[in-house]
Amino acid sequence: MRLTVSGDHSGDQLEFHPGETVLEVLTRHGIELPAACRAGLCGACLLRVLHGDPGPAGRAGLDDALQADGYFLACTARPGGDLTVALADAEVFAPAELLSVQPTGTGVLRVRVRPRHPLDFRAGQHMAVRAPAGIVRVYSIASLPAEARDHGIEFHVRVQPGGAMSGWLADAARGDPVGLGRPGGSCYYRPDEPDCPLLLAGTGAGLAPLAAIARDALAHGHRGPVVLLGGGPLMPMGTWPPPVRSRACLRSRGEDIVTAVAAELTGLPGAARARAYLCGAPQVVARMRRALFMAGLSLRRIHCDEFGRAAGPAVMDGPALTAGRRATGGGLVMDDLVMDD
Repeated sequence: MRLTVSGDHSGDQLEFHPGETVLEVLTRHGIELPAACRAGLCGACLLRVLHGDPGPAGRAGLDDALQADGYFLACTARPGGDLTVALADAEVFAPAELLSVQPTGTGVLRVRVRPRHPLDFRAGQHMAVRAPAGIVRVYSIASLPAEARDHGIEFHVRVQPGGAMSGWLADAARGDPVGLGRPGGSCYYRPDEPDCPLLLAGTGAGLAPLAAIARDALAHGHRGPVVLLGGGPLMPMGTWPPPVRSRACLRSRGEDIVTAVAAELTGLPGAARARAYLCGAPQVVARMRRALFMAGLSLRRIHCDEFGRAAGPAVMDGPALTAGRRATGGGLVMDDLVMDD
């Protein structure tokens, strides 16, 4: 079984090893392809099939329009026969420009990016951001759609020593071109349930999209109680008008956000109708999700985004990006990753 890549590598016949994905074949033969999560979530490794069938796994999770255009995800595709592919066309990443990069003093950069054309997204969802050097990362959206035209779309990027994206942002200038992938994820406000309780809990940079969801709820006139629970002092909780109530949960005070989030749920009126939004480190998100389920909340009403950060040994030959794992009912959002040389 062989893989042929149209374009610069046209004519190359790349042989598959048993069980390999298309991305693993390309990497083994020295063909670099943007890949942030390697779990079928970020959309950075899109390819377009010219001949053959990449298999159902490579198309799982893609919207109908992308599938109709022949796109698939290289990181999950395991074809059953010969395959000819082309790199993703430019329209997969919408053109945008960098507006500002503002340090917060907490090891996080507030990054604003303005798309050239309006994009349909919801506060709290995530999208891939592509820098000119081919660096692709996935970040949650920390702003509202109404703010995009004048103030851009805001992302919070954790600064990591040797981080590829935060390193590029440190030298980037206003107006530098970037690309924005299609938004995804289920962490966003549902205006059709204006009276249901909302429970938002997160750690670290995960507070940014949760705050955006709370602001979106206020903008829609949400009437039910809204609880914003933050673990750790990385981002300020701020002051909120009713019906939002916020508080920090710090280990230095002997508090555990997992215990706290379950207690907050049981204290909400109509707790069984609540919607929960969880963002942060994968292990913490998984524990909070389980605690809410054990406290009686249906998994269908728990929306998660894990914030993964990669460092250490590479998981592929050559230049590689390590990655996190997939969360059931959610997605993987990147803190800045470290390129392994």
